[in-house]
Amino acid sequence: MNDQLNPGWHPSRRQMLESVSSGFGFLAFSSLATMALAQEKQDGRNANPLAVKPPHFPAKAKRVIFLCMRGGPSHLDTFDYKPELIKNDGKTGPFRGSLLKSPWAFNQRGQSGLWISELFPELGKKADDLCLLRGMNTDQPVHPRAVTQMHTGNAQFVRPSLGAWTLYGLGTENESMPGFVSVNPAAGTAQTYGSAFLPAIYQGTKLNGSRLSGGRFRGGRLDVAPDLKNPRFNDSQQRNQLDFIQRLNKEKLRREKQHPGIEGVIESYELAFRMQSEMPELMDVSGEDQKTLDLYGIGGGETDKFGKQCLLARRMSESGVRFVEITHENWDTHFGMSTRLPQLCKEIDKPVAGLLQDLKQRDLLKDTLVIWAGEFGRTPYAQGGDGRDHNNKGYTTWMAGGGVKGGFSFGATDEMGGEAVEGKCHIHDWHATILHLLGLKHEELTYRYAGRDFRLTDVHGNVLTDIIA
Repeated sequence: MNDQLNPGWHPSRRQMLESVSSGFGFLAFSSLATMALAQEKQDGRNANPLAVKPPHFPAKAKRVIFLCMRGGPSHLDTFDYKPELIKNDGKTGPFRGSLLKSPWAFNQRGQSGLWISELFPELGKKADDLCLLRGMNTDQPVHPRAVTQMHTGNAQFVRPSLGAWTLYGLGTENESMPGFVSVNPAAGTAQTYGSAFLPAIYQGTKLNGSRLSGGRFRGGRLDVAPDLKNPRFNDSQQRNQLDFIQRLNKEKLRREKQHPGIEGVIESYELAFRMQSEMPELMDVSGEDQKTLDLYGIGGGETDKFGKQCLLARRMSESGVRFVEITHENWDTHFGMSTRLPQLCKEIDKPVAGLLQDLKQRDLLKDTLVIWAGEFGRTPYAQGGDGRDHNNKGYTTWMAGGGVKGGFSFGATDEMGGEAVEGKCHIHDWHATILHLLGLKHEELTYRYAGRDFRLTDVHGNVLTDIIA
């Protein structure tokens, strides 16, 4: 061993692995995992599984920022204006209760005249960048299964997530950063950023968004990755330690010829080591001017936490990360909607509008697909007098940038907002369209597993060509 390490210590391979893992923390194990990596072969040699891959056809979007509103935002109070629901407020409809109009006014915003709730005053200013999908529907009426289907296309079996499929299909542009990052995913939702049967290198890296609370940065840095540095060894010592481990790994691989698990360890350790130098710089926002921080609503108050997450998403996307997801929770407004929904909207309104503006002024919005979506919507009838129940039959999501039409509304629910009746967009269609914008044919993005070719859309999915610019 190198004399920088203790020459009198002869550790087992297991001890060395544990030592390395403690240094890389979330980087090597929590995010990239050391599960089996069935590395692709090219010209008889191991190819870099994260290398940039050409799309199936010229892409509109190069990267994705997915703003996940977990809990089911009420489309009827945000983006789906229903005059008939207002007229019939309080009447008993073909539902389980009395019809409930939106307590908030809708206004036509931008040159396009999209109807947007007063709950989004800042986002309304970006109406001409938004493409509203008002005919959304999904199979699942309960949160866990609907969230899983939204991310993987399937609620019954463990399947790769949308981000993992994207990374598998396109690779990443920054070899020192993970290609897929999930900020603040809810506890118990590992499938939303998992890779399932895809090689583990394609699963998302989880970052702790809860550490972004408070109005000040730690030394100008967004503190979402606490284990970036090994407290026991400096960079040179870590490199020596890692080289020793990798020699052991490669020798074992040489003897056994093929061992996907060892291949996965080799790849993830090297990426984790590179991230130690790249990630701190990425999270250092001391160079951002006050105007930019104000744009995102950073600096205390309700918008601070989500504003920081949106700024981090922009910085990651700008650095070459292929897919960034940010989760904002607690949109499940069964009760207390009149007070809770305005609060939730206020927390994201300025940060999301700021993100769109910042991307646009940096000339990034044109090839960055920004997606805003929850797992389903809410019912036209009241629940408990001041809330709405789950509604998976009709709801609204939106996209911006990345080759979609701005200031455009596609699809519709019925006059009360209960069910999609025009321009229906099932989750499979939604996935097919996202992949299409990235230059990927959803029918051809497949992975052979258990004797069959799997894909994100299974045997379904139609691209929404009407929304493509």
